[in-house]
Amino acid sequence: MNLFFNHTTRSADRWLTGIVLLLSFFGVLMVYDASVAIAIRDFGNQYYYAREQLKWLGIGILAMIMLSRIDYHMWHRFVLPAILGVMVLLVAVFIPGFGVRALGANRWLNFGVFILQPAEAAKLVLILYLAAWLSVKEKKRLGAFLLLTGSIFSLVMLEPDLGTAVIIAGTALVMYFLSGAPMKHFAFLLPLIIAGVVILAVSSPYRFRRLTTYVNPDSDPLGASYQIRQVLISLGSGGLTGIGIGKSRQKYEYLPEANTDSIFAIIGEETGFVGTTFITGAFAFFVWRAFWIAARANDTFGKLLASGVASWVGIQSILNMGAMSALVPLTGIPLPFISYGGSSLVILLAASGIVLNISRQQKL
Repeated sequence: MNLFFNHTTRSADRWLTGIVLLLSFFGVLMVYDASVAIAIRDFGNQYYYAREQLKWLGIGILAMIMLSRIDYHMWHRFVLPAILGVMVLLVAVFIPGFGVRALGANRWLNFGVFILQPAEAAKLVLILYLAAWLSVKEKKRLGAFLLLTGSIFSLVMLEPDLGTAVIIAGTALVMYFLSGAPMKHFAFLLPLIIAGVVILAVSSPYRFRRLTTYVNPDSDPLGASYQIRQVLISLGSGGLTGIGIGKSRQKYEYLPEANTDSIFAIIGEETGFVGTTFITGAFAFFVWRAFWIAARANDTFGKLLASGVASWVGIQSILNMGAMSALVPLTGIPLPFISYGGSSLVILLAASGIVLNISRQQKL
């Protein structure tokens, strides 16, 4: 067992630890704040969602502490069974009685004592696999890279979950670039990816409505554009400094998904431009610090692993906040560390723990 733990006396990066804990505990506060109305409606307990989020936060912090002390090189030997296992889980969401269907999507697995969203696990597992694979110099692996990433992307799309699929593809592409892949590959890949996302967006009536709503937010105000209009009302109501923590009006069932995908709008309403700027800066700091740790890692595996986590959090936070600001179409993805959701929070904290272990072994 001692082989799994590194015995360095160097402490984990305090700055990254601090920003992760700050975002996570602020998330519990905002989950409680944004979910009061629906928690009373659905469970008769205003603390239900906050209590659940706090429970998962405790589990996630324990995972982060443990993984910050386990030598990250150990994960290298488990990447193949892990990627195969997560692909099995992505298929299992379609098994009746095991997979959970909600809101027209098959995204969850019911294990009895907890519910898992395999697509969240797929983000971290793919990063681990790519970091191990791409850290070894190899020629002509573009085809294999496309096959692997395309397989995970396709399984997530079948759920369907375009937002998560885009995060997975974007993170994989950044890691492929950082591994030193030839630039000519990206001249081929970027147009292919953009065309593929556009085709997927317009081929589904639901996603096409979201795209037309993005282009014309005034169309269908009580239908397809309802959510984005309520989001903009929330942000507009906040002004410079917000109307005050706990005083949101939009959370009273005007704004859909107030405690999950739309929580940034509640933050904007209650804390204003100042608060949203602070949150945006906090995510930027996380991404910078993770890349800073990656640049000082002892080996290519550590560099790519930390860079992958940084890219994942950066892409996901940009997509969520961009959608809430009407800068990109609505994607239906959570805000990292803050939105309600056990799978997302625990896996993000676990990933942060791995990056912290890299920081414990980085170059001086």
